[in-house]
Amino acid sequence: MPDLFVDSLIIMLVVVDPVGIAPIFAALTHEESPDVRRRTAIRGTLIAGAILVVFALVGDTLLNALGIGMPAFQIAGGLLLFLLAVDMVFARPSGVRSPTAREQKEAEAKKDISVFPLAIPLIAGPGALTSVLLMVGEQGADPMVIGTVLAVILVVLILTLASLLFSVRIMAFMGETGANVVSRVLGVILAALAIQFVLNGWQEGFMFIEESAPRMLTV
Repeated sequence: MPDLFVDSLIIMLVVVDPVGIAPIFAALTHEESPDVRRRTAIRGTLIAGAILVVFALVGDTLLNALGIGMPAFQIAGGLLLFLLAVDMVFARPSGVRSPTAREQKEAEAKKDISVFPLAIPLIAGPGALTSVLLMVGEQGADPMVIGTVLAVILVVLILTLASLLFSVRIMAFMGETGANVVSRVLGVILAALAIQFVLNGWQEGFMFIEESAPRMLTV
């Protein structure tokens, strides 16, 4: 179980990228007072946490209800995470992790950005939701596994909230270039993890086909 915690923590930290969120949050709230920024950061983190927890608890059930097997989701999720990794390596927004240009312009016109784009897609984006489903689905509906994933979500959200609260200081210290360097390094790691997800799904899919073939022939 400690190995699952460490592996899941690394994946979630890479996907959510608390340091990479700081410059976006700072840009969206540069005209707000420190109190407003603090309230926005706390509210957005809580909303994102609620979404991630719901996916951790009912995500596997949802996949079963839709008739989606874990191998198929591993391959699809791995491909999505790979696209996210490419965005991180080249430091370009595509809407997978950060809002698009039109979405960011819409967010700047709003007074409250805690729900959009902070909670979704900056924190609880497609990559984070996919990662939670993969972490829970690969191990089955084991209460210990779900508890471990929930603990990982809590740790990542605490680090993300700290990054948002100190986003101005982080930007003053690192600058845009420094934040992009961190994101690029994490993107390379995420690309390798994404390929591993695809390979695992491919392997499990072929194993399922090989196990099902004899039964189909005997019918």
